[in-house]
Amino acid sequence: MNKIITFFFLLLTGLIYAQDSVSVLFIGNSYTYVNDLPTVFSNLTTSLGDEVTFDSKTNGGYTFQNHLNDPLTFTKVHSKPWDFVVIQGQSQEPSFPTSQVNINTLPPAVQIADSVYANSYCSQSMYFMTWGRQVGDPQWDSINTFDKMNGRLRNAYLRITDSAQGSVAPVGVAWKYVRDNYPAINLYSADGSHPSLAGTYLAACAFYASVFRKTPVGASYTAGLDLITVAALQNSAALCVLDSLEVWHLRAKEDIAISDFQFEITGNSVLFINNSWRSTDYEWIFDDGSTSVEVNPFHTYSSNGIYNVQLIATNECGDDTLTIQIEIAQVSLTDLNQISFHKKTIESGLYEIVGIPTNKIKNVAVFDLSGKELKLAKEEFTLSETDLLKIDLRKCQKGLYFLKISTELGDLTIDLPVYDL
Repeated sequence: MNKIITFFFLLLTGLIYAQDSVSVLFIGNSYTYVNDLPTVFSNLTTSLGDEVTFDSKTNGGYTFQNHLNDPLTFTKVHSKPWDFVVIQGQSQEPSFPTSQVNINTLPPAVQIADSVYANSYCSQSMYFMTWGRQVGDPQWDSINTFDKMNGRLRNAYLRITDSAQGSVAPVGVAWKYVRDNYPAINLYSADGSHPSLAGTYLAACAFYASVFRKTPVGASYTAGLDLITVAALQNSAALCVLDSLEVWHLRAKEDIAISDFQFEITGNSVLFINNSWRSTDYEWIFDDGSTSVEVNPFHTYSSNGIYNVQLIATNECGDDTLTIQIEIAQVSLTDLNQISFHKKTIESGLYEIVGIPTNKIKNVAVFDLSGKELKLAKEEFTLSETDLLKIDLRKCQKGLYFLKISTELGDLTIDLPVYDL
């Protein structure tokens, strides 16, 4: 894997990119204005052959709520149709208990994003995932080390991003990577909280990779740091951002609509569940000659087979297409009447299927929404002689999975949702 990643970055640095130009507004506090992150980001961008126009609204110690209450924040937001508006909370607030974040942090963070979209629907709200303090925050056991605090910040910013249908610049993830792999590089100022110049340079590299979706490796601008440190920071940011673009919801400034859907199959009928982001219109193509413009259509296929279903999600800024393959393998009513089974939920992800004769089962498989079969360990799948089938998906990520049981009488498909525990 490391060889592949190394080759990937070498390939990127060897490419000649067309010049990109973006506008960015930074809304934050001292984590942004110490060492003047926007200017460092601008200088880095220029040295890589791209262009950025920027402005900032930063007040020491400001929370999301402080910015929401400050008319000057909205004056900046509405001053032009920004490509990206970077939104940063107070350094501790997203790491506090989840119930506190749900009440005091998440709502104003989303409301600021709503104002960004109201000013220009084609703008992207990009959250600034900050980092844990050098030795954590002693006021609460769950954040009293760097790793604990950094992990909670990461998860909170991703949750905020999902709620606001925005993106996130994973500076905190790059911060941890540098601390783990280059411990001699000090990313902190003397207070163990604010960034040193190296910390700000790392953040600028992460923002370049997040905004342009290109590697900062090879930038000639060093901010006065030594070349060995610069190379380590550039590579770290590139690795942490570009290796997981979908996780951070990072996309080009023109790609605002995101097409996404799930489906639930019952016999030869399918309920399609639309999870698209920032979209206003939808077109479904069912691969059997039928289409729909409903948000969540219910479609019945006339015959068994494999179908490539497309959803085209559109808004005033553009469109995005997602294609997912589904299989229709309906069971006749006569066959179904010969099998009486019951799905019992023990807990989220742990299920018992009772009543399917084990001597009639030919094959059992579990698939995710993309149609990919899961490789279950022996202890995650058990089949007893008493017509009891146990499936353990507790190690899987949350989402909807499908259990396909092939029997002598036909095929059965049973949905297995996995939720947060």
